[in-house]
Amino acid sequence: MGLEMEVMAAEAVPAAVPAAATAQGVEIYPLSRYYFGAKDAAAVPRGLESAADRALRLKANFAAHGLRTSVHGVLLVELFDHPHVLLLQVRNSSFVLPGGRLRPGEEDVQGLKRKLSSKLSVVGDGQDTDEDEDDWQIGECIGMWWRSEFEAIPFPYMPSNFRAPKECIKLFLIRLPMSRQFIVPRNMKLLAVPLSQIHGNTQVYGPIISGIPNLLSKFSFNVISD
Repeated sequence: MGLEMEVMAAEAVPAAVPAAATAQGVEIYPLSRYYFGAKDAAAVPRGLESAADRALRLKANFAAHGLRTSVHGVLLVELFDHPHVLLLQVRNSSFVLPGGRLRPGEEDVQGLKRKLSSKLSVVGDGQDTDEDEDDWQIGECIGMWWRSEFEAIPFPYMPSNFRAPKECIKLFLIRLPMSRQFIVPRNMKLLAVPLSQIHGNTQVYGPIISGIPNLLSKFSFNVISD
């Protein structure tokens, strides 16, 4: 009896939390430390094309290349002592994360660097972006979403009834430096939106963006104010 009680008491003592289980630190710098400029208007994002045209294009791409993979960056800044995520707004309506579709055979990190440069830097899609691409610090993949069909609502997991998923969407945390310039196409706006505003707000931001606060819950923010 005494021995049993000693074992139970030992089991009741909380174990030390491993270092790997502690929250990871992310430094967030004030929005005022970043410069924002404009460049020539970019092509209208395909998300605004008609549903019929989009479905035809996606089916043709899937037949030619298979699973479509999209990569997007989560960029955080500080404003009013609260973390904000940078979102692109198109035509004063839809909100999207910077990023886009990978080319066939392109690696996730390299493709995301290319997309960030084309959306947020001086260079354009048709220019040499090698030097600028190296300037982006891509962090870990914080979430993956899947579409069962071309127009289906994305799931944050792979349901068992998915026979041949049509798209995989990956979100990566971008480690921003203390300061940098963002050059955005004139037909888009780069907005800093508080995490508290997008949390659970699927009606405005959709399921992926509105789920970002949950994905970031494992991180410890080090907000560096001016």
